[in-house]
Amino acid sequence: MTEIRYVRLLTLVLASSVLLAGCSSAVPTTPVRSATPSAAATPTATPVVPPTVNPAATASLHAAARSGDAEAVRSALAAGAAIEDRGEGGRTPLVEAAKGNHVEAARALIEAGADVNAKDDIQDSAYLYAGAEGYLEILRMTLTTGADVNAKNRFNGTALIPASEHAHTEVVRMLIAAGVDLDHVNTPGWTAMQEAIVLGNGGAGAQDVVRQLLAAGANPDIRDSRGRTSLCNATRLGFGAIASQLRAAGATGC
Repeated sequence: MTEIRYVRLLTLVLASSVLLAGCSSAVPTTPVRSATPSAAATPTATPVVPPTVNPAATASLHAAARSGDAEAVRSALAAGAAIEDRGEGGRTPLVEAAKGNHVEAARALIEAGADVNAKDDIQDSAYLYAGAEGYLEILRMTLTTGADVNAKNRFNGTALIPASEHAHTEVVRMLIAAGVDLDHVNTPGWTAMQEAIVLGNGGAGAQDVVRQLLAAGANPDIRDSRGRTSLCNATRLGFGAIASQLRAAGATGC
């Protein structure tokens, strides 16, 4: 009797083990997720496509700027010309237009966003050309669209210095109003006042320039590379009217 009970008990234990094994195999396993997102889930950056530049239109733009053809300038830009392309002498189309005093071509380029401070290979910009040559309208346009009023040319001079030398009285007036540095000294050692005297002719234009500079507060006692003041130079060159202006302003001599 005891043996029969033992056999029944063993049978029940074996049956329970089989049942548990079947239940365990039926439980689904949860996959382990990686902490790092898969490559497929990473968003792909949209490639930046550069704007299309038309080389033929760019060549046409340079030609139009040099000749002053404003309509051709606009057409070339519309066709995909590169507005800041560097041509002969490192000149941009705007520098070419300014160099030739082509007002409307320069206007079309500036309105299209041309850089008024871009310089060519000899360190002149549209603004610097306009100031040195007395091109008032182009100078006005560059000043009102971000020109650096104290930009320097290849002689380390501001636009005021050559403008004073050439007695461009209206340019001088405009630059003074724009806040140009009155006493900047260039590589040869001259301020605008010194250059108006040393490289000028002592005439009415030079006298007007000196008058404007004095009225604006320019220092007449800055000495040049040879140790000469403006009054000293005016006296030795025989420019009596300018010397009188300087004395009246309290300038010192040699």
